Amino acid sequence: MKILLFGASGTAGGAVLEGCLEALVVNEVRAIVRRPLGRNDAKLREFVHTNYLDYAAVSEAFRAVDACLFCLGISVTQVSKEEFVKISHDYPIAAAQMLKQESPAAAFHYISGQGTRAESKTFWSKVKGQTENELMELVGADCWRPAFIDAKPSASLPKAYAVLQPVFRLLRPFRSLYVAGEDLGRAMLQATRENLRRRVIQNAEIRELAERFAA
Repeated sequence: MKILLFGASGTAGGAVLEGCLEALVVNEVRAIVRRPLGRNDAKLREFVHTNYLDYAAVSEAFRAVDACLFCLGISVTQVSKEEFVKISHDYPIAAAQMLKQESPAAAFHYISGQGTRAESKTFWSKVKGQTENELMELVGADCWRPAFIDAKPSASLPKAYAVLQPVFRLLRPFRSLYVAGEDLGRAMLQATRENLRRRVIQNAEIRELAERFAA
């Protein structure tokens, strides 16, 4: 399986990367990054690229892949509303359009987050919900709504996250509230194997898919 990954330097994306690199079913991970990740792995190919609205220069990365895992994101508290829309909506739509052109049969997986709703009055929730709907219409995307993702915090994540992480880990027994970061990646691989399309996948189902992958 050949995987295209966005957000490999982030909290969720970094954990998804680890899950993919560990998976025997994956023989190549192509990561589109703004700067090199600084790691060596025979499975990993990095494509350094800065314009996330136009992927023409790295179209090769989209070619002949089985799935695109779009894990790039940012908290609405860290950027302006305009920048949030660009990162949460415009970037994934541009990626999906290129994927449709280069690998029309490939799966597209978009991480939105628990609480996402297109009809919401909350800004971030509405933006991501509308993006989900557009991606499902454009490429039959699976839209992932994890709750707490237990993964190594990225440098850009608010410091409060790292401080509270041990507390959030107490949620592990609750299937609707906790998921290990690597399991999020495994669940995406399993959804690709099962050819699940045009789905909204909540946290409990993420854990179920990860368990099926492990089995």
